[in-house]
Amino acid sequence: MPYPPPCKSLGRHCRELDLTVRLADLAEDNQTLQDAAATWLLGHTERLTFGPPYVDGDELLADTTVHVPCKHLQSDGTGATCDVYGYRGRMPKTTQQNEAKTQFDRGGERYRVFYKGRNRVLPLPLKRAARRALPVANPCATAPCRTADNKRGAACCRDLTLDVVLTKAETTMMALLRSRKSPYLCKVTRENDTTVECEVISACGYLGADHVSCGLHDRLLPNGRNAKPSICYEWPDLGPDDAGHPGCVFIKDDD
Repeated sequence: MPYPPPCKSLGRHCRELDLTVRLADLAEDNQTLQDAAATWLLGHTERLTFGPPYVDGDELLADTTVHVPCKHLQSDGTGATCDVYGYRGRMPKTTQQNEAKTQFDRGGERYRVFYKGRNRVLPLPLKRAARRALPVANPCATAPCRTADNKRGAACCRDLTLDVVLTKAETTMMALLRSRKSPYLCKVTRENDTTVECEVISACGYLGADHVSCGLHDRLLPNGRNAKPSICYEWPDLGPDDAGHPGCVFIKDDD
């Protein structure tokens, strides 16, 4: 079992953490893939607040606040208590907004996307449907899929994996990351000397009012490419330890 972080008092770290997240690999990915990866990651705003993306070497990064509290923080009705060290005081403040930031204007057609290496707000027109095209049903509309917090619907649009830039020397931050409340942040694994991977439940801001449909679906970027990131519609190769989301309509049940 991981040791608790060496905290000296209650503080903002009890409610949220400031991290650096990798958005794209500039050396391996072309511009289209970079833009798609950044649009996808920056869209998940329920529990993540991203700063302006910037380039560091061959990486596209963003300073990111993860709004997931420590599992040891307890509310006693009048304040807060740490159940490891016994610290007591006021509930620490959080910088999280009251509502998740949407990535589009629900009354118009302007969307925030990462395009040609920059975060922009652009008008994204709908594709013209073929005259005799048949209507296409959304197979996810009634799917009973769910994330680890047992919330049903659009599971793959409500969780994601983050690559956090965190060296082996940053032991306190690693302990703080491991102490977050599961399942909202979990499966913290060191990938190499500078990168830690973790899973976060944070719904995408492109989800429509029905919490299932995608605001970017069938919309076009100024260069004519799909505005919807390819990661959203290209089915990933699941490894032997990847079960996918329970109830997903695309996973065949062999039982």
